[in-house]
Amino acid sequence: MGRWICCLCPRVADPLMLLLVLALGCNLSTAATTSPPVPHVKPSYSFGRTFLGLDKCNACIGTSICKKFFKEEIRFDTWLSSHLKLPPSSLLSYSGNYTDDAKSWRLVDITRLTSKYQHDRADKRICTSLLKSRACSLERALRRTPRFQKWLRAKRLTPDLVQGLPSPLLRCPSQRLLDRIVRRYAEVPDAGSIYMDHLTDRDKLRLLYTLAVNSHPILLQIFPDVEGWPFPRYLGSCGRLVVSASTRPLRDFFGAAPEVAADLALQLLDVLRSMATNDLNYFFYFTRVDAGTFGVFSNGHLFIRDASTLGIIDKEEGSQLMDEQQEHKDIFSCLTVDCQSAFVSCDSIRETHSLVLVCQDLLPKLLRGRFPPPVQESIDAFLQRCAHGLGTGGGAGEAAAELAAILRPLRSCDSRFAYRYPDCRYSDKY
Repeated sequence: MGRWICCLCPRVADPLMLLLVLALGCNLSTAATTSPPVPHVKPSYSFGRTFLGLDKCNACIGTSICKKFFKEEIRFDTWLSSHLKLPPSSLLSYSGNYTDDAKSWRLVDITRLTSKYQHDRADKRICTSLLKSRACSLERALRRTPRFQKWLRAKRLTPDLVQGLPSPLLRCPSQRLLDRIVRRYAEVPDAGSIYMDHLTDRDKLRLLYTLAVNSHPILLQIFPDVEGWPFPRYLGSCGRLVVSASTRPLRDFFGAAPEVAADLALQLLDVLRSMATNDLNYFFYFTRVDAGTFGVFSNGHLFIRDASTLGIIDKEEGSQLMDEQQEHKDIFSCLTVDCQSAFVSCDSIRETHSLVLVCQDLLPKLLRGRFPPPVQESIDAFLQRCAHGLGTGGGAGEAAAELAAILRPLRSCDSRFAYRYPDCRYSDKY
């Protein structure tokens, strides 16, 4: 057809018509001989269910943020490279980027509640101890346990349902605390109820599994940062990965300038004070601390980065289990710890417990060798006394106030401390 039109072109008298017919003929000829263009394919970030832990659900944490991963609204930092490869699944935590509008991105931490090796070990333990097999359906095995059968029948989360779980959060539980867990559990639609009617069987297994492995995401959910609690914001879970707001671990600041070290030490003391004395009458204590327990946001604000070692004593209701829980252990008691591990007695926790741990493990790394001799001698003397339990005189509050009085004049007021600048110029509080 194209060639036939071109052959007629010389017979056309009107020059304009000639041009039109020639253009039409060339277009038809090109269309007949050229294949259509191949559409541009956007690079695909390939997820395996194994990497996320979705293949283990419902023995997992949740699925509330899975869509963000699959829509590429959560990206690992390694995805910024040309290879677009997922990071190794053996890592415990990853740095990532999160967006709500595909235009502005913010840093997030993507973490596992325990290492993949420990997860695999726990999965094997479930199969071998419950079904006498090396491989099995984790959900089917856990659903058959007496503990979970009690959870299925329960209308309310009560102390006997969490007896023997290894999390420090549940070593001294009160009914008020357990009601708060159910009411604020963020992996299900908010029902605002202390009863578990809005939890499906799947939801109950995920909640029980999370509490048995690591209570960190539960603490972030029930004590949110928007209410003033010193935790990073919980953004959601997918399989066995948790996504929260990003912080730099305190270990990154052990060599910081003196004014930065003084500021972080003061914030650390303030966090300990708020966790011991707050409007809700909960006493938070650490079972252990290390260089990754606390983190610092980009604005200089210090938060609790890892809440897995936090225990809670309800000063309003008291504990309803005490040491009897040592007699109630099952597969959920030893998913990530030794089944023979002894529990810390609730009545053995002292007011100075967390302060002494911090004085032993963190404050010396922040403060030693940072200041002029007279000030440094006062700080070192306090740290030595604090690390040995502070003796018999004064409580934790008085001791923390003593160190704060030494440190407060040592910090500065400038834009490096964005969380309190420029307010510090006009307020004696800073």
